[in-house]
Amino acid sequence: MIELDVAAVLLDMDGTLIDSTATVDVVWSDFARQAGFDVADVLAHVHGVPARATLRHFLGEEADIEPWYRRIEEWENERFDADVEIPGAVAAVHDLPAGRWAVVTSAVRDAALRRMGRLGFPEVATLIAAEDVEHGKPDPEPYRRGADALGFDVEDCVVLEDSDAGIRAARAAGAIVIVVGSLATPATEGLVRVRDLTEVRFGATATGVSVAIG
Repeated sequence: MIELDVAAVLLDMDGTLIDSTATVDVVWSDFARQAGFDVADVLAHVHGVPARATLRHFLGEEADIEPWYRRIEEWENERFDADVEIPGAVAAVHDLPAGRWAVVTSAVRDAALRRMGRLGFPEVATLIAAEDVEHGKPDPEPYRRGADALGFDVEDCVVLEDSDAGIRAARAAGAIVIVVGSLATPATEGLVRVRDLTEVRFGATATGVSVAIG
């Protein structure tokens, strides 16, 4: 059993709270086919990376990506019926004390809120979404913004993440990082790992949040 006492908890969404693999794959497979790219290449790149960054990667830095971005946003808002919670996620988030947690996601805001609400998560008071940052994961900006929005130093926060881009972002920001799932890359070396949120318990303390792992 590992126990932490932190100021706040910063949660990735896709792959950490919600299993959205099917939805993401459908949306970005459609983009690949319609834009003339290899589906496998697009799907290998997209997970954990903001939509605009993915579009720039494939369409080029000088391309007008906004029409495609709006289309992706519409698709994400329409196609989330296949989403399911990561085991234990809804109960775990309900145990978090108010004002001490934020969701930091590469998804667009409206889609993220609708998807979490549909699966029974509590209302998300603090959300850092794709449109809230200039530089998405793996840049540290999203997690720094999440901590700032809550009023805490990011070094005093714990991040739960499943993707390589997100883990690199959290580590670069200086947060404590817990890996959710089976990802094994250089970025995960030496980090605490859980299979899913059934292995994490949150509670309120006088100074913030207790995190029990294992």
